[in-house]
Amino acid sequence: MDAEQFAQGRPPEQKTGTGQSSLRVLVTGASGFVGRAIVRELVAQGHRPICFVRSEAKLLAALPMSLRGSVGVREGDLFDERQFAAAVGTTDAVIHCVGILVEQPRQGQTFARIHVEATRRVVDACRAMGVRRLIHTSAMGTRPDAPTEYHRSKWASETIVRESGLDWTIFRPSIIHGPDGIFMQMMRRMICDATVPAFGFIPIPLLFVPHLGDGESRVQPVSVLDVAFCLVAALRKPEAICQTYELGGPRAMSWREMYVICRETMPGARRWKPVIGQPVCLAKLAAKTVMKLPILPRLMRFNVDQVILSQEDSVCDTRPVEQTFGIKLRDFREELTQYASSIPA
Repeated sequence: MDAEQFAQGRPPEQKTGTGQSSLRVLVTGASGFVGRAIVRELVAQGHRPICFVRSEAKLLAALPMSLRGSVGVREGDLFDERQFAAAVGTTDAVIHCVGILVEQPRQGQTFARIHVEATRRVVDACRAMGVRRLIHTSAMGTRPDAPTEYHRSKWASETIVRESGLDWTIFRPSIIHGPDGIFMQMMRRMICDATVPAFGFIPIPLLFVPHLGDGESRVQPVSVLDVAFCLVAALRKPEAICQTYELGGPRAMSWREMYVICRETMPGARRWKPVIGQPVCLAKLAAKTVMKLPILPRLMRFNVDQVILSQEDSVCDTRPVEQTFGIKLRDFREELTQYASSIPA
């Protein structure tokens, strides 16, 4: 199964709401991994996505030809109040999924700016243009006293949404997986490659599959297709207004177990590689030193926040989501078996 076939798949248990009124829905972050899945799902559920992006060419290059005629595009800067408000004013609802995992201050990408200030701009534009329905993407583990700035900034963005006076719904996903996501691309490289390029060109051996800490913290990997389905389905669910949903796959597992499943499932996996943990103290030291250098490919580097996040459980009760949205969440191993061969090398 290639990536496009995977993206179009929907088990019969999921109800799309066909026949109901179509909405024009603005999507922020539409060029990203989750954003592209949302755009595809909007079309599948009979809506008209309006993608607010910096580069139309980049977005269209990432979308299959079959979708391009069904998608509207508005180029602009979310931080340009006039541009963004004008785009919002042409729509019936907004799905806000802009987010970052790693800060790049020199490029203006900080948690405070991308998570908090961007969300404030979205809320302000919705209120100014009379658009009431807002779907907001947060993260599982978000709370005001979280040990990482990532989660604290996500909480601050949620607070802005909850206090907006709009008809909002917030989703907090666990780890999101799919063939064109950075996480699964990183896993494929660690499991299938015998070497990785240091400084971009020097091959160095990669003799084991590393995880952070003892690997016993639990996660609940959720398919990007399920995330997109629920976010879009919420548009037609009045009972989802002013509700927050945690969103994970149907089964919790340890980080170590998830890595082993990937090693057992991915074509070309070097199954002789052991899965080995890095002590947290050494991982934090590496994050503060060598991980700041271009020794490893960017997708294999990590920072201190990511080390801390990896030591927390990221699990939830899936019943509220399954009952509200009429969905049977996809099993991680079964789903990975379907798309593993299409993960880019």
